Amino acid sequence: MVHQNDSGDGSAFVLPNEQPFERLEVEQAFNELSTQEALYTHYLGQASWYGGLIILFQTSPESPDIFRLIHALNCGEPIASLKDKSLAVGVTDTEFNAYLVYASGIYGNWGNYLGFGDSKFVPNLSENAFEKIVLASQAAMNNTGLKDVWTRVKGPMYSLSDKEKQLGLGDEGITKYFSSNCNSQDSDIVNRFLKYKNIEGWNTRVMKTIGETGTTQYEIRNAAVDKCVLSEETFENCNFKVTTGDYEALLEKVNENLIEAAKHASNDLEKKMIDEYIKSFKIGSVDAHKDGSRCWIKNKGPTVETYIGFIENYRDPTGVRSEFEGFVAVVNKKLSQIFQTLVDNAEELLPKLPWTKDFEKDKFLRPDYTYLEVVACASSMVPSGINIPNYDDIRQEEGFKNVTLGNVLKAKHGVSKSRTNFMSEADDQLFKEYKVAAYEVVVGLHELLGHGSGKLFMETEEGKNFSDELINPLTEKPLESWYKLGENYNTIFTTIGSSYEECRAESVALHLSLDSSSVQIFGHSGEDIEHIKYISWLHMAHGGIVGLEMFSPASDQWKQAHSRARFVILQVLLEAGDGFCKVEQVTGDDGKPDLLLTMDRSKLDTVGGPAIAKFLEKLQVYKSTADIKSALAMYDGYSQVTDKGSHPWLTWRDIVVNRKKHRPILVQGNTRLENEKIKLTQYDPSSEGLIKSYTDRFPSIAEITELFESVTKSEGNHW
Repeated sequence: MVHQNDSGDGSAFVLPNEQPFERLEVEQAFNELSTQEALYTHYLGQASWYGGLIILFQTSPESPDIFRLIHALNCGEPIASLKDKSLAVGVTDTEFNAYLVYASGIYGNWGNYLGFGDSKFVPNLSENAFEKIVLASQAAMNNTGLKDVWTRVKGPMYSLSDKEKQLGLGDEGITKYFSSNCNSQDSDIVNRFLKYKNIEGWNTRVMKTIGETGTTQYEIRNAAVDKCVLSEETFENCNFKVTTGDYEALLEKVNENLIEAAKHASNDLEKKMIDEYIKSFKIGSVDAHKDGSRCWIKNKGPTVETYIGFIENYRDPTGVRSEFEGFVAVVNKKLSQIFQTLVDNAEELLPKLPWTKDFEKDKFLRPDYTYLEVVACASSMVPSGINIPNYDDIRQEEGFKNVTLGNVLKAKHGVSKSRTNFMSEADDQLFKEYKVAAYEVVVGLHELLGHGSGKLFMETEEGKNFSDELINPLTEKPLESWYKLGENYNTIFTTIGSSYEECRAESVALHLSLDSSSVQIFGHSGEDIEHIKYISWLHMAHGGIVGLEMFSPASDQWKQAHSRARFVILQVLLEAGDGFCKVEQVTGDDGKPDLLLTMDRSKLDTVGGPAIAKFLEKLQVYKSTADIKSALAMYDGYSQVTDKGSHPWLTWRDIVVNRKKHRPILVQGNTRLENEKIKLTQYDPSSEGLIKSYTDRFPSIAEITELFESVTKSEGNHW
């Protein structure tokens, strides 16, 4: 069956000229910093931004060159001048605006694949019109090499083959975490080697070559400034070489700024943390980054909060390797107190989760939970909340931190004037009134008690961390599986790991949100509590519907971990029956096909609550016991998008895509050193404002060219 928005016209793969933008407001919080704190913030921000350029090399083969091209155009002259020259050679206003939106998309997503959704986007103007802009520009006049970049990049920039439509491995999509000749079989043998060598692959990429004798060689390259060969050996009749030196030029810039940031640290823990990060980026050591993370966990209640490194593994098709990310933010101490109250009540809330104490951590490790105003965040997808570090050994035994990125949450989820898709008018009005409050509750519970709960049954060199008499509550038999020596959650759950864990955390939030005491912690009372409960659940189900756009019929795969998780939860709510949750096809006010989501709020506790509790228990037991077989059967089952049954999701996906509202691109500010003080500049929430923020951020196209050519040369011809 052909689905109109996955057809060859590419209409689903452009950013509209009406693309929304939102400014990340931070001026008030930033102005309260001392001179030392502002300097610390500035250099951490610079380290994050230079590290962010790594994401381009992790996304697609053409992303770095596209960035170079548009950045040269935008740095070469003011936008008004570029527009005048473009219009003079026949480019229309609409076409030039499409160029600005495309350039903003490249900046905002750090490449030509969406940070949320992993689908490719192409210019919403013809190749001919784009070429006119390039050739008319001052940049092309000043640099003849720019025309070569255009010639090299215009093909892949516009190409929309089935493989190129989304990120993936082998024939299923594009990835830079593996060389282009790799597939799932290559991933499997590499994973076995990593387990055999007890190597964690967070900061690695895999490059495969075939020797003259036909022998396969895999290079596992660690991100690092220094280049060296760590080991070479034969494994399963293949040659394996472990090296360092990936992204070396960019990581050197990261370290230059981290060195400066350390000079303005507030305490020894911050200095030690940065020293370990520098060491990690210099020699490619995950252990050093772990040591830095340990210092970070211990640094309680700082005024300026930060984290940087190879952190989230959402975009590696196999769920092992991580994208670079860096953020620096100012702590809102007043609102942080609310979240610390949640921490104070955690040990009363954890027993309310639907599993026995044997399946909970032996001891709740009280984290720092802060409400932040982000100054700089270099990531393909700027989150609203984070629970880090992602290292299971540290999270299980030593602790973690939770952060809510308040100004991000408000920018993404502020009140919209337009009608919310797929809701009744009454639900839409209530949704607008309580959406931000409900989302704060869900994010808080998700991060602290979702990601922060649950025990993994593991075998270590010291023995097992559980009793041999432990009974699996789902089978009522002794445990048959657990994490063996050298195994961890990522190596067992691989491709579903990120989405499965997000689903578990979201389900924890829903489960606990029905407890009024949980909502009261966030400062709500009376009738507001009941409204927030309802909107929390309605919002989650709504997310399951709108998340359908993140499913690719071409590859029969989900492209976004959170969207898949919410769709799975929606399926569970629909399965609960008794008229609790319904999705029906209707005719919209515009006469076109539409969907209507309804939820009987009187049955939240009696129908919805028990359904989620039962599902959540399975999620946790399968995770605790490393039971990937049962987890896959359940999770893949709920993830199916077909036209079978009473909910023809594959057909309904067209309705969702046709009515989708594009996520706003966030416009972040810049800090600069001026007269020994740090000044903050913020920009208009528009394509022009976002472009200006990046030309101010990286004003030297010569520097960008030199850095990129260095990394490209080091990469070789693997893509």
